[in-house]
Amino acid sequence: MPPQQDAPPPTARKRRRFFLWFFLAIQVLFLIWVITGAASGDTAAECAGLTGDELELCEDAAGVGTAIGVGVIIFLWAAVDIILALTYLVYRLATRQPRA
Repeated sequence: MPPQQDAPPPTARKRRRFFLWFFLAIQVLFLIWVITGAASGDTAAECAGLTGDELELCEDAAGVGTAIGVGVIIFLWAAVDIILALTYLVYRLATRQPRA
């Protein structure tokens, strides 16, 4: 059977932006995590009843702990972004159209 000459050309599929929205959702989650982690440095309960040098030391230690925690979150954020970028790169290379 010969191919039909009057057949309409195939319509181009609309590209879905699933990866973009997934990536943006991950960014929002990490941003919320960093903000809540930085805001959780409340020292009122831990340092209650301390005075003078002990109070200052307790507050400083709480600040250092909060900074380390936020640093770990930012490190995880960067690691996840790198993994997502490499995954997207592999996906794009695997699904690209061959050159004619």
